This record gives sequence, C-alpha cells and structure tokens, in this order.
Amino acid sequence: MKKATHQQTKEHNRNLVLKNIFERDPISRAEIARITGLTRATVSEIVAELIEEGLVKEIGTGESIGGKAPILLGLVADSRYLIGLYLGEDQFFGSIINLRGEIKDTIEMPIKNQSGDQALQSVYSILDLLIAKDWKPIVGIGIATPGLVNTKKGIVINAVNLEWQDLPLAELIEMRYHIPISILNDSQAAAIGEYVYGAKHPSESNLVVINVKYGIGAGILINGCLYQGDGGGAGEIGHVVVQEHGSLCRCGKAGCLETIASARAIVRRAISLMPEYPESELAKNPESISIESLKTAWQKNDPLAEKVISDAAYYLGLSIANLVSVLNIQSIVLTGDITCLGENWLKMIHNTMTQAALELLASNTKLEFGKLGFKAFTLGASAHMLLGDYRLLFLK
Repeated sequence: MKKATHQQTKEHNRNLVLKNIFERDPISRAEIARITGLTRATVSEIVAELIEEGLVKEIGTGESIGGKAPILLGLVADSRYLIGLYLGEDQFFGSIINLRGEIKDTIEMPIKNQSGDQALQSVYSILDLLIAKDWKPIVGIGIATPGLVNTKKGIVINAVNLEWQDLPLAELIEMRYHIPISILNDSQAAAIGEYVYGAKHPSESNLVVINVKYGIGAGILINGCLYQGDGGGAGEIGHVVVQEHGSLCRCGKAGCLETIASARAIVRRAISLMPEYPESELAKNPESISIESLKTAWQKNDPLAEKVISDAAYYLGLSIANLVSVLNIQSIVLTGDITCLGENWLKMIHNTMTQAALELLASNTKLEFGKLGFKAFTLGASAHMLLGDYRLLFLK
C-alpha cells in the first residue's frame, strides 16, 4: 500500500472538516478538532480556506464552558448548486438544489411514450434549461433513473420502459456539459433523499426505502452508506417471484411481486377481475379505474377494491418480512404512488410483516410512509454527489 502524498492528506483533512460542518452545523473549530482528531492549528487553517472559498462562514458564538465563547461555523447553503434529475414514468423532473437541500427551481417535462434516443434528447433538453438559469455555480448533476444501473461506471444496464440497454449515460452527459455526473437507480435515490432530508435519521444509521410506483424497488443504506451489492442490483425486490402461477412480468418471469403489488398491477388486476365482482361499483365504469378510485371504493367496502388492495398489502408485507429477516434493519419507509392508500393500508402491510417474520425482529421494526413525495428522487440524486466525498464542492 502506497503512503498518501501530502496533497492527498490535505484533501482528506479538508473533506473531513467540511463533512463535519455539513453534518453538525453550527459547530466550533474546537469541536471539529475533537471529533476528527486533527490539531486545532490544522482545523483553523482549513476553515480559513473554506471561508475564503465562500463555502463556510462564522455565524455567531456558542456557550462558554469556562473560557472564551467559541465562534460557531456554518455552511453557506447557496455557495454551490447541484442539479437533481428524476426520470419518471410519464414525466422527467429536474431541480436546482442548494447545499442544504433547498429546491431553488424545478422543471417538469412530459415524456409519455418516449424511449431510446428520444428519451435521451429529453434529458438533454431539461438539463439545457436548468443550466441556463441564473443559479451558479452548478458543481454536479445527479440522475435517478429506473432500471438496473452500474453506478460506478455511470451505465444504465437495463431500463425497460426507456428502452435503454448498456447506455453510458454519465459519460454522454459529462462530455456534453463538462460537469461531474452521478447516475443511480431511482429507488436508491429515494432512499438517500429520505435519509438525508426526510425524517431525522441519525448519522451512520440504517434505512430501507421501498418505492412502489410503476414498478417496485428498494434502496438500502447501511451505516449511512448506499448498499448496492456486488453487481449494483441490491434491492430489486419487485422481480422476486411471490406467486407460482402469477401474471407475466415485464422482466419475462411470472408471478413477480411487481405483478401484484405495484400501482399499475393493482389497477390492472381490478380491471381483469371485474367479471368476478359484478356487484362492484367499479365495474360500472371500468375505464376510470385508478389508484385513487380504488382507494375511494375500498373505503366504501367495495369487494373488488378490497380484493386487489388486500392482496397487494399481503404480498408486499411478505416481501418486507424477508428483508427484515435478512437485514434486520429496523427503519423501513414506503414511498411512491401507492402511499395514497393511507395508514390503514400501511397497517395491513405491517400486520403481514409481523406475522411472517421472526417476532423478535419484526416487533422492533418501524414501518412508515416517506416524508418527501417525488422530491425524494431529485434530492437523493443530488445528495448522492455529496455522500462521502465533498471534493466537487471545491469546483468553481
């Protein structure tokens, strides 16, 4: 193992100081030195550089514990900006976001029925519009995309609905804009967004976020770091078979969780089962069936709505029980269109999870809805640029 150079050590120390200011703002120089183990002289030198670069400022004094009151430091939230882009099913969402996760500007672009190169051109179009705005400097672009992603190489291995296969998306965008790029799966982005900007999750804690929309996927954070597995596909729970003779899935298998518990699957099942439930109010107007109309019918004890919604809750609960048993992560968050079904539906999932998993593990597991809605994707995509590496903030 090679010894770190002086420049590498300096960069490491600078990142360490900035990380603590980012996570613990407001904080004093002395506290940074205590936490990091760096000398006070080193911390003071680095802080002076960060103040000169406009990233950090002095924001007041803290309480004295017997001597001179310490001067507190804080991050300058609007000193740098990031772009977070979410490639949704029917729309692309792009936001300019400051260093504190405050969304400064957002553009929505309908992309229904777009795929392949046409979808890629829409990515360029929305980025062109965002970069042309007055928020400067933009130091990174994070993109949340559906499908299987090689995050390290920035390649979309397979995104079925976009018809992208082995697309070097990071390379294409970096060549066009000359800005650092991060590409990750949308469920993983949602997990980072909820972790960093949603409910208060302690630093270096664990979290699973299950995204239930057009498909189903999970983002997993262990000790505050995104866990992607050896091949980058950790969390692809939507394509695990849960019904032996279930419906055909878009992945080619039959009976995947996605075919019975995703938002699209619930609507499709309601339409296909209508002949078995002629008394259902939904059967009178099948073309208007949606997640929202199913929720309304379910609240009125409609038997068809009860069937498809309870089945979805049951199989999703079983899948979560498997996650609880394998990972024993005690904080699980549900996001996506399906959350409109509300707390009673969440209780159904929780009951199945509790019955299916080891009681000692399940009883200590908290299951709740996400706090951010679709913002979790853009916020998470941008925050991924910062996790563990703050070097891009020194770009000007």
